[in-house]
Amino acid sequence: MKPVLSTEEVVRLEDIIEREGTSKAELMELAGEFAANEILKLNPDRVLVLVGFGNNGGDGWVAADILTHKGVDVDIVSPVEPDEIPAALARHVARRTAGRDVHVCVGPSRDELEVLINKADVVVDAIFGTGFHGNLRAPFSIWIPTVNECADHVVSIDVPSGLNAETGVVDDDCIRAERTVTMIAPKIGLYSADGPEYAGDLVCGGLYDRLDEVIDDVDHAAEIVEPGDLVDYFAPLPTNIDKYSRGSALIVAGSAQYPGAAIMAAKSAARAGAGYVAVATPDACANLIRMALPSIPVFAIPSDSRGSFGAAARMTVCEIAKKYSCVVCGPGMTTSAGSMQVVSGLLELDVPLILDADALNCLAKIAIDGIDSNPEMYRREQPLVMTPHYRELSRLVAGDEVNDLGTAIAAAQKIVWAAGSHNLVVIAKGPTTAICGVERVLLPLSGPASLATAGSGDVLAGILAGTLATMRDEMDRWELLYSYAVALHSYAGFAAATEYGEKSVIATDLIDLIGPAMELAAKDALDDLGIMDEGSDD
Repeated sequence: MKPVLSTEEVVRLEDIIEREGTSKAELMELAGEFAANEILKLNPDRVLVLVGFGNNGGDGWVAADILTHKGVDVDIVSPVEPDEIPAALARHVARRTAGRDVHVCVGPSRDELEVLINKADVVVDAIFGTGFHGNLRAPFSIWIPTVNECADHVVSIDVPSGLNAETGVVDDDCIRAERTVTMIAPKIGLYSADGPEYAGDLVCGGLYDRLDEVIDDVDHAAEIVEPGDLVDYFAPLPTNIDKYSRGSALIVAGSAQYPGAAIMAAKSAARAGAGYVAVATPDACANLIRMALPSIPVFAIPSDSRGSFGAAARMTVCEIAKKYSCVVCGPGMTTSAGSMQVVSGLLELDVPLILDADALNCLAKIAIDGIDSNPEMYRREQPLVMTPHYRELSRLVAGDEVNDLGTAIAAAQKIVWAAGSHNLVVIAKGPTTAICGVERVLLPLSGPASLATAGSGDVLAGILAGTLATMRDEMDRWELLYSYAVALHSYAGFAAATEYGEKSVIATDLIDLIGPAMELAAKDALDDLGIMDEGSDD
């Protein structure tokens, strides 16, 4: 797994590296060299480098110097003369580079900048670094939109200029990079809010040759789950298995208004590997679900006048749930009084539990002031997984603003830390989904935008159930296990987008692609580890 750092963690890590004997000046030289080597992979004859006032601009000056030595024609656009750059390190390398065979253009007009951009094969963005936040000011408010309008190939150094490296928010305008060459470790803002849209492909330069020895001396905002980290989850089924030992899942879901949610969750759990799946649903929709799922038993639970779980549902559902390896509760169940009683009852049972969708909304209603203010309500011995999207997560913490990856992680950690349970995980769903446990946050593979469709979360809930049922012995690695399930959902999304087109994917398309998604994920895991697939012709 690869660490992802906040801006404060990056500063602390750079200070540690300096104490270990590598100065900030050396890091700037190494950053510029790494950026130059990445730019050279594009085989440019001419490069335009845009620099700012700070050390990110210094990286750009160093890269320009190296590119010149490699025979590339380089133009540099600066807001001030090299001698007037306020940052001392950047000023030093700017003076040195300006004395080389480069063309420095200070404060060009928009028309002059456009000419320089059109002459360049690659434009390098070294305007702002991790310290930027807020709105753009001249001349950068002119430079950035001009680059976006005119440049064919743009490489940003560390972060795209205009992006808040902590939150991922773009308040004004931002460089749209084809590739971002980030330094030491990826920044959390590259994965949050607007970050993925503007950063393009990410490449990270470690710079410091003993980085592995010091990276754990600072906290990690998160860690990226790489394909090879999941390789243990692709082992074939043992030959001496039966449907019960393979793992069972009960889906407590559905209502007269939303029967499809139960259907999708149940079928997804079966596709994800559970040997025995059953559904407990209000009797108002039980027959419809039976017809849709002939291979899955359906328990008809007493319903209220609106077709949701009724007052007698709690006792019946909890008695059934005791027999299963894990339980999913929530998809399409509504927030009726009976549904709230079902959620409360399941939390008291000694069975692994996944709370999704309306189960989370029920929990938020019961808590009133945020569930983190009453952790006894959800603290339990058996594993508990909550799968809120941003709005559900906001309700769980009494309305705290949750609108990007950073705020989602903060809200999820409030819930997890309040309980202090190592078997509690909050899966904060979004464009980049975060798996938040007590001690770490994991970022599994993000799926395509086509997953933003009604019912997609029900499919994920089913995949989580199938995964937990079949791999419930992975008790020391809950976050990684759930990362595997989220990754499968993402791979299914990519497969569906390929099959049906990005805008045409609906949630039911994902279900029958869970098997192919497992194959894709397994192949990527083997490739990541450099292990040849036995089925390969190579």
